[in-house]
Amino acid sequence: MTLLRTTLLCLLSLLATAATAADGPDLVLRELLRAAASEADSFGDRFDAQVWLTDMSGRLEKTVQDPRERLDILRNVHYEATRAEIPPELVLAVIEVESNFDRYAISVAGARGLMQIMPFWLDEIGRPDDNLWHINTNLRFGCTILKHYIERENGNLTRALGRYNGSLGKRRYPNKVLDKLRLKWFRI
Repeated sequence: MTLLRTTLLCLLSLLATAATAADGPDLVLRELLRAAASEADSFGDRFDAQVWLTDMSGRLEKTVQDPRERLDILRNVHYEATRAEIPPELVLAVIEVESNFDRYAISVAGARGLMQIMPFWLDEIGRPDDNLWHINTNLRFGCTILKHYIERENGNLTRALGRYNGSLGKRRYPNKVLDKLRLKWFRI
């Protein structure tokens, strides 16, 4: 199943490279978000997840002081990042830069939640009742979008992060995320 999904995602990613921002919403990404919103995979190895949760909880403690909220965020980040086959630490770095772990953050452009997802995606994928303030929903969309851009940019994180932030070609945002990843979230 994973090989089939990976092959499908690669094929869809190749088709997406033909699309440009001027064409409107990315149709391939819309389909990926629609599929991701319907999936319900589970964790693979609980022991590794617990080790990871303990390690990352200590790193997040100053920012999210409530231990229940902190573990809820971390469990969901681990789950959604693993489902999307991207490093959970990268997702944590993106969240720190995007919202500083404020699940109710809203940008001047209207992006919402931990990973700052634009609400238009809900209509684009035919799920207008989904709640972007809900941690699982926000992370599922954010991880799916980030994975799509990583694949679209053939693994080039600088370009993928630029696409995620809408600043492709500029280094400020990608550098901020990569610095957070390297200095705070990378597992030694």
